[in-house]
Amino acid sequence: MLIKPGHSLWLLLALLSGCNGNEPPPLLGTLEWDRIGIPAQASETVLNWQVAEGDQVESGQLLLQLDPRRLDARVAQAGAQAAQAEARLSELSNGARREVIDAAQASLARAQADALAARQNFQRIDALYRRQQVAAADLDRARASRDESLAAVANADAQLRELTNGTRPEQLAQAAAALDAASSQLQLLQLDRARLDVHAPRAGRVDALPFRVGDQPPAQAELVSLLVGPAPYARLFVPAPQRSQLQIGDRLDVSIQGQPASMRGKVRSIASQPSFTPYYALTGEDASRLVYRTEVVLDDPQASRLPAGLPLQARQTRP
Repeated sequence: MLIKPGHSLWLLLALLSGCNGNEPPPLLGTLEWDRIGIPAQASETVLNWQVAEGDQVESGQLLLQLDPRRLDARVAQAGAQAAQAEARLSELSNGARREVIDAAQASLARAQADALAARQNFQRIDALYRRQQVAAADLDRARASRDESLAAVANADAQLRELTNGTRPEQLAQAAAALDAASSQLQLLQLDRARLDVHAPRAGRVDALPFRVGDQPPAQAELVSLLVGPAPYARLFVPAPQRSQLQIGDRLDVSIQGQPASMRGKVRSIASQPSFTPYYALTGEDASRLVYRTEVVLDDPQASRLPAGLPLQARQTRP
């Protein structure tokens, strides 16, 4: 039979398999690993690498270091601000020093003495004025001096009571809030500083290191790509006509390109929403067909040695 170039890939596979009991065409896909990307927390220069591509790493292992000098300076600044806020809160909590209170008491005593002298002077001037021995202007000046001295007494007394009554609760609350804010900022910067030493979040194999020593990756750029998990999985694209025949938990035979024997696997997930046929099968009428992304966990221990991206085919295991 002549297959025209415009016919679909699935139609071709169906025709080829028709000679073998009308079996459905194999499911196509690729071998994949669960992947973790570790982003840069700050745009800093790469100082050194502790691993190379292909290395097996353990959880928590140091992978690389970014230049910490800029963040070290910010951490020091935040630490000083937190210390300043703590000292301010302590100062307000302790209240005024004894020497300051003594000085306020002395100021009050002096103001009271001045007020007594001014009051006595006013009384003398008032008596002289009544005998018409001084002018009215002299009486006015004496009265003003008395009133001014009384106001000074009231001011000195208020200042002393402010010192002895202690700090207002609102001021203490404001100082405590300022200390909490400064401490939180310090903790945030310390966390950012610690993340400049990039560690593996879990065990895996280093797949890609996009940057080199001396590069300055932008913030949130992927510094390291790790392949994780005990084994890879088959990512399949199940055509809509075959979707009803496949359920989670079904067993499949998976043939991987370059491997002499097929491997057994178990379906762990099937997408509930369909997508369009993958780009490598967009031929002819298949361009409008829908497929369901499916993941199949491989049981064979040899699968853990295989790289990602290998093309594969899968068929349901016969009973």
